[in-house]
Amino acid sequence: MENGSEGSINLHGNGGDELVDLSDQVHLLPCSIKYDGPCSVSHYFKPKSTGMEVEGLSVDEAQFRGRKLQGTTISLPEGYSGFVLGKKGRGKRKASKMSEEDSNCWEMNAKFKNMTYWKHDSLPSQHDAFLRSFHWLAVAKVMHQPVGAEDLVSASIELEKFTQ
Repeated sequence: MENGSEGSINLHGNGGDELVDLSDQVHLLPCSIKYDGPCSVSHYFKPKSTGMEVEGLSVDEAQFRGRKLQGTTISLPEGYSGFVLGKKGRGKRKASKMSEEDSNCWEMNAKFKNMTYWKHDSLPSQHDAFLRSFHWLAVAKVMHQPVGAEDLVSASIELEKFTQ
């Protein structure tokens, strides 16, 4: 059996500075971008509202590399937050002196409360797998709540109704 690796996430942010709030600036694109570095995204990627609403979702429109994208901005569920993580800087240490444990340390660089997800072949919908995945958070919450005596009595009464 293969051993997993361990790591850590600093939940206090990057050195005590106030975290940058990226709400309204986080986008989930239907593609893979094989580049990791600085880019003036706001110069090229300019989403705008269409004024259209589908299934209660406000539809936005943008272009990416000549392809039309349609998306909607969703708020994260109550009690949840999104975070942008980055590898924790360890100063100017040589790579050979960094242990595997040191290279697997992460820290919060920014936070967000909403995000826009984009589609290129269809309008966003309440039936999209991405939106439906958020339903599991409510299911998990209910499954992990303690069961009280009142809940057991109520369940017993309902069960008796079905067996009669």
